[in-house]
Amino acid sequence: MPDASRFRRLPCRASEQIELWIDGERVQTRAGDTVAAAVLAAGLRDTRTTPVSDSPRAPYCLMGVCFECLMEIDGEPNRQACMIPVRDGMRVRRQQGARALGEPAT
Repeated sequence: MPDASRFRRLPCRASEQIELWIDGERVQTRAGDTVAAAVLAAGLRDTRTTPVSDSPRAPYCLMGVCFECLMEIDGEPNRQACMIPVRDGMRVRRQQGARALGEPAT
């Protein structure tokens, strides 16, 4: 029996494979996926932690309403991963807690 907590893709036609980096790890995903879908398909559960309690957050609505999927994408923080299509070579990082004002992206 499959693990119900694991993200599963719907069957579809074969598509081009895209390579991106999530937290420094190379990940293969499908062209046309969003960053949030690529994160879930890679088996990662959370995309960020909250600024106050540092509790993990994960993509929830997958349509840009809830802001739970905020990630740093190509050096730009607080991007909605569910709204950004993957691109070959993209660099993605999970956000940890609050960033200090004026803190440069690393």
